[in-house]
Amino acid sequence: MTTQKKPNCKLLGTDGNIFALAERVIRALKCDGQHESAREFSTKLFKCKSYHEALELFDEYVEVS
Repeated sequence: MTTQKKPNCKLLGTDGNIFALAERVIRALKCDGQHESAREFSTKLFKCKSYHEALELFDEYVEVS
């Protein structure tokens, strides 16, 4: 992950489907101009072995709200 400022991303109170959440994270990164981070996030996400591991990855890339 780059050392850029993490964009805010509203995940709390939304659909808990991992793909829906991931799309919100990717959209937040891209809207913040962090296209490379969005690609990196996507690659790492598909290597996650659990829902919990994926949620921890979200926190690495965005400020969850």
